[in-house]
Amino acid sequence: MYLNGLIDGINSARIAGGSVDGWETVWVEGLSDDSRYVRKGDLFFCRVGANYDTHEFAEEARRRGAVALVCEREVSVALPQILVDDCREAMALIASAFYGNPSQRLRIVGITGTNGKTTTSYLLASILRAAGKKVGIIGTLGIFYGRKSIAPELTTPDPIFLQKTLADMVQEGVQYVVMEVSAHALYFKKDASIRYAACIFTNLSQDHLDFFSSMEEYAEAKEGLFAAKKCDVCILNGDDALGRKIGAKREKGVFYYGLDTPSDAFAIIEREDLYGYGMVLNIMDDIGGVRMKMTGLHNVYNALAAATCARMLGVSMESIQQGLQEIQGVKGRLEWVAEYRGAQIFVDFAHTPDGLEKSLSALRKHTKGRLICLFGCGGNRDKSKRPLMGERVAQAADFAVLTSDNPRYEDPMDIISAIEKGYRLHSTAYAIIPDREKGIEYAIEHLSSGDVLLIAGKGGEHYQEIMGIKYLLSDEDIIKTYVGGRRE
Repeated sequence: MYLNGLIDGINSARIAGGSVDGWETVWVEGLSDDSRYVRKGDLFFCRVGANYDTHEFAEEARRRGAVALVCEREVSVALPQILVDDCREAMALIASAFYGNPSQRLRIVGITGTNGKTTTSYLLASILRAAGKKVGIIGTLGIFYGRKSIAPELTTPDPIFLQKTLADMVQEGVQYVVMEVSAHALYFKKDASIRYAACIFTNLSQDHLDFFSSMEEYAEAKEGLFAAKKCDVCILNGDDALGRKIGAKREKGVFYYGLDTPSDAFAIIEREDLYGYGMVLNIMDDIGGVRMKMTGLHNVYNALAAATCARMLGVSMESIQQGLQEIQGVKGRLEWVAEYRGAQIFVDFAHTPDGLEKSLSALRKHTKGRLICLFGCGGNRDKSKRPLMGERVAQAADFAVLTSDNPRYEDPMDIISAIEKGYRLHSTAYAIIPDREKGIEYAIEHLSSGDVLLIAGKGGEHYQEIMGIKYLLSDEDIIKTYVGGRRE
């Protein structure tokens, strides 16, 4: 594609640099933002990050075959340079143009919130499939469409790969895309070129304060998804203060779901147990009964969010009921894994104070013995939530095993010590076992009939990240291997 066609929609773009003459007819074969992987004919994007500035690698990109640069400042490289105010936003817009603006041929639903994005996306995808739609999913667990699956890297992929994937989805006949949109993705404008058919807000609680300077800045990033220029329909949690705040800023296209405040969609819970809910949904006075095979009140909210969005997209109540009832659960999201000595074992991705509290509260209702929680905190992430997570678990569980999560570049014991400070404010019933596999085995071995064990933090992940290396590790595999070898 010719360079001038790619930058057509970028108002701030201006031309500079060497070899400017004839820049309009420069033919672009591909896009890259990593100088190590530039190929002949690529357009190279220079970005400024917290720890790097790829303007410094522009010459390397030229040597590898780049034909032009997109920069935020002029560099001493003999290539046409497209100067822009925000290279990240420009990359999203150019990537969309390069791949034929695929989002315009798809109905895309964006989902944001601290917790519940993944589960809500899978519930909505199940409903849409029940309605006969071809659906793609993009999120924390990976990318799935047709017979293709792509391993997860980021919750929301970077723009070049995102647009390439959307273009392939179009080729595969996908009609709807359900996409998790993280606060980081919104901050970096990864989705700048996308107009959503609908957007869902799940909730807001503390997370990512290693990146955002305050909860207000974190919330502001989430709010950006719901601007009138970005989405047609907003599906908002009416029981969450930020949900109501977002809705108040919109003149139309706002629908609330909730259980505690008057909302457009709500549920009446008729029965619940350790394995799911029986409830009646009321969505804009369209009523239907559902038996959902997922436990936890937070999953009622997730189901309401998905059902309300589907209804606003024109899906029938019958398909909503079918989609919610057919789904067996979501990988690593308060997922039952095994029974041992009459005790039940669950894994969950919960890695925030609010997420842990909700999952433990859900299990507490149906625990006849002790409620036990094994968890840790990720390294090189929001340190302020570590003692808070310790406090929540100490208040909600009868016993805990403090262990390692993804320590990354931190000493696991430093992370555990921070958790311990909060935990000891409320309880001394805990053990410290830094080795996660040994911690899981210890927790299982000490179970009795009627106990419930929650192994939290990693959910469906199949690795543990230590000093930049991802080692194979699966909570589920550890549980099944141990239980399978010691059945009594």
